[in-house]
Amino acid sequence: MNNFKVIMNGIIKENPTFVLLLGMCPTLGTTSSAINGMGMGLATMFVLICSNFAISALKNLIPDMVRIPSYIVVIASFVTVLQLVMQAFVPALYATLGLFIPLIVVNCIVLGRAEAFAAKNKPLPSLFDGLGIGLGFTIALTLLGAVRELLGSGKVFGLSVFPENYGMLVFVLAPGAFIALGYLIAIVNRLKKA
Repeated sequence: MNNFKVIMNGIIKENPTFVLLLGMCPTLGTTSSAINGMGMGLATMFVLICSNFAISALKNLIPDMVRIPSYIVVIASFVTVLQLVMQAFVPALYATLGLFIPLIVVNCIVLGRAEAFAAKNKPLPSLFDGLGIGLGFTIALTLLGAVRELLGSGKVFGLSVFPENYGMLVFVLAPGAFIALGYLIAIVNRLKKA
């Protein structure tokens, strides 16, 4: 039950996008469609789960003076594995996400969870923390991508909902990301107060 609480914490109370407002660069840059948002969220979740587990397992072996550089090396290792797997098995998604995949290494969500949770807890709870935060991030990016894709092109996950000529181009572009994110944050805040 405790692990379930850790997972739900990452999805609701400490959602990196809607509550903590972390990781705005990939959030705004990759969510022009629902599939891109989901792909970036799942990629980040993989790195979060693996790096949280590894850092928690290695925390007693890492000297305090090189703690942050060591965390970055661990995170970078998992991002490299992710990059190679994506290039091999989902090259179209990898090409679309492009530069944002290597930038997971310095994503404040991943490094922040390593420092705030994994370095202070055992490996299994750290794994579940990575899962919860990763799910929260994936849900947020997928939702934002779906809203932008729907309002911008009339599609969701590539499926046509209404004719494309009724879409508003602004939602496919960068300003639409800010507008959609602002409204989604307002909706989440309203639901939390209810």
